Parts: sequence; structure tokens; C-alpha cells
Amino acid sequence: MRTLCSSTLLAEFFVIGFAGLVAMKSDSLTMTAVWTVCGAAMLLSLLLCGVITRPGAVQLGWVLQVALLLSGFVVPVMFILGAAFCALWWASVHYGRIVDVHKARWAELARSQEAEAASGAPAATPSGSAPAPAADHTPPPAE
Repeated sequence: MRTLCSSTLLAEFFVIGFAGLVAMKSDSLTMTAVWTVCGAAMLLSLLLCGVITRPGAVQLGWVLQVALLLSGFVVPVMFILGAAFCALWWASVHYGRIVDVHKARWAELARSQEAEAASGAPAATPSGSAPAPAADHTPPPAE
């Protein structure tokens, strides 16, 4: 999950920065206000990359996604980009957790195979069945 979510957050970092450049063109916003909000959002996206596996980080990521979506009221194209990043964030969290479960399963299997190899017992295959018998590679008798 860490890799997928961090990749999404890093891409958001750049999108938020570019959105800030577009928002600066607005006459109703000061440059200080734009870069205070954008800077805080950019900093949050970078900090989340480092703590994504800690409790509450995914929920904080969702807060960032909603803020990105709501930034469409200032820069209208951000409605589209915010929705796209919400979908990416969901996919990163959802599929990242699935990948983490499979990684843990494979790591446990590798540990059990190492323990079985050390004790001399036959190793199990990833599907849980016994390995196929080794083929006899001796040449046939000469006639």
C-alpha cells in the first residue's frame, strides 16, 4: 500500500503546485493566500508519503482528496482532477491492502519453507499442495 499511496500523493504534490500557479491569476485571491493554502496542501502530501502506514494517515489522505476536489471552486479544472485523484486514492488504498495481504502470505510461506528445509521435511508449494516428484534424469540403459 505504501508504494501505491505514496505515488498518488507525489503526483498530487505537483498538481497542487500547478493549481497554485493557475490560482495566482485570479484577481480575487492574494498570492499570500494562494501559496499558504497550496503550500500547506503540498507539505501535507509529502508528509503523508512518509507516514502512510501509520494509523490515521489514510483518513488524512481522504481529507486531502476532498480538499483537492473542493479546490475546483477556485480553479474549475480541479473538479475533474480532484475526482480523478479521489479515484486513484481509493484504488491505491484498496489494491495496496490486497497486495500487502499477498506479500504477507508469501513471506509466511517462505519462512515455513525455510523451516521445513532446515528440518528435512518436504516443502509446500504456494498453492499448498506437495511439490511434484523430481524427474529422473538418468540416461536410459545402453543396449
